[in-house]
Amino acid sequence: MIIWSFVLLFLITSGVQLYFSGTYKLEFLITDLPLLAVSGFLLYLYFGTSYELTTLELKYKSGPIHGRILISDIREIIIGQTLWTGLRPATARHGLIIKYQKYEEIYITPLTNEKFIDAILKLKPEIKIVEAVD
Repeated sequence: MIIWSFVLLFLITSGVQLYFSGTYKLEFLITDLPLLAVSGFLLYLYFGTSYELTTLELKYKSGPIHGRILISDIREIIIGQTLWTGLRPATARHGLIIKYQKYEEIYITPLTNEKFIDAILKLKPEIKIVEAVD
């Protein structure tokens, strides 16, 4: 929602300037071009976020951020909590915090938390699943 709000605001700002001036001038390079670049990057993050669960690893991608986590390294998943700092290849709140290796954690937001949990537990049933308490 925040991404879409910023993109809409940037596009409206650019459109209003074009409407009232009739043409783009030097101000376009100073104000609108950076706004449109930020809008494009936010859309790239939103539409470029995906997760793939294979038999050996969880692959994640969110714009320029990408990586993989071995399923064997995952030790705990916290459901319904938002990670505000750290690695967040995600586009929403109330996703999953995946703890892996000794101290590493990542925040993801699959389409449905339940289906993702079911799929990963089929691959490694000993993963500890914790429901977040609000």
